[in-house]
Amino acid sequence: MGQPHVDAMEVDSSRNVRDSTTDYMQVDELPAPEQNKPADVFSPEYLRLYYSRLFPYSDMCKWLSYGNDGKHPGCDSSYLNRREFSFTLDHDIYVRYVSFRNASEMESSIRDRCPYKIDIGAVYNVDPAKRTAYASSGSEKVFAPVERELVFDVDMTDYDDIRFCCTGADICLKCWPLMTIAIKVLDTALREDFGFEHILWVYSGRRGVHCWVCDVKARRLTNEQRAAVAEYFRVYKGNENNTKKVSLGGSAMHPSLLRAYVEVLRPFFEDQILSNQGLLQFEERYGKLLDMIQDDGIVAQAQDRWQSSRRSSETDVSVARWKQLKNLLESGKHKGSGLRRCVEEIIFSYTYPRVDFEVSKHMNHLLKAPFCVHPKTGRICVPIDAEECDRFDPTAVPTVADVCITSFIYLNAVL
Repeated sequence: MGQPHVDAMEVDSSRNVRDSTTDYMQVDELPAPEQNKPADVFSPEYLRLYYSRLFPYSDMCKWLSYGNDGKHPGCDSSYLNRREFSFTLDHDIYVRYVSFRNASEMESSIRDRCPYKIDIGAVYNVDPAKRTAYASSGSEKVFAPVERELVFDVDMTDYDDIRFCCTGADICLKCWPLMTIAIKVLDTALREDFGFEHILWVYSGRRGVHCWVCDVKARRLTNEQRAAVAEYFRVYKGNENNTKKVSLGGSAMHPSLLRAYVEVLRPFFEDQILSNQGLLQFEERYGKLLDMIQDDGIVAQAQDRWQSSRRSSETDVSVARWKQLKNLLESGKHKGSGLRRCVEEIIFSYTYPRVDFEVSKHMNHLLKAPFCVHPKTGRICVPIDAEECDRFDPTAVPTVADVCITSFIYLNAVL
């Protein structure tokens, strides 16, 4: 069996790069998990067992080869070998430009090194582990990426200003519908507006979702073209310093935005987000929403009504107050003043996907591999069926401990 190719570079926890000629990737004696990591869901021992028995090496290589498996005429047998992988090892040792010729090499390397995280990068014009050889030989061939899936990253922390059930890395079933919205809106637009067909959605293992667009035309997009596609989804432009959070264009909404609004955003906002987050329950919450309305008279009316009314049910308060506000904005003398657009802008501000555009714009950006394990939660980065994403429950995703124990029980039962 050939040995996997690894770049002789390591990055310590302060992210300082240093050369190394030692076998720095030998991690047979990994220490116990940190105290703040739940030992019942994640440990190096569970991870080793998972990598030795359960990780889908063959399926991973079959996917990333796209038919270039060397088994039929016309295929590019070097394709997989030119793909960059990176490992994050214990103590934040970060290793880039790892490459494999086949599933056997991938399995051997991962089992030996037991990475806490595996990232997937671009396909380069040469084996990434040998890139320095081309530079030192004086070759005119420039080391550069030539293919990479179009990827999107949506992280729950980017919604912290509008969710009140959790903050930071924490998630629950009250805020997860924001990720469901992102999947529905992006998946539909990528298929119907851009014509992409081969799209993989993956749970990040903790607080978000990743999208891999795998069509040939998507993989061959230039950085400029990727940036243009990403910009198509740049609707939310809010920050702490501006009250207008979204840009919906002219008087007529773009068909893609209108479709998202009617089919996804408005129903989710009114049926789930309002009540789940209690958006209009307290003054400090509804104050942010009222700041988006550029009419002092309507804001004053809403504040007077809400401050003088008290309801016991959080759900009833937010839903009832939203109906009152919509009536103020959409009825009578205010109809022709442009305030009706405020309803749409508020809903877009609270629901439209907040994509990490830097991840999508560059071909050589790394993204966490499907089926790896998140070391903080122990949860496996499982695929999500976009057509059934309403039913996806991140709190029910199996941990590495779950699958290892289940596998052990099963093996004992059949032997």
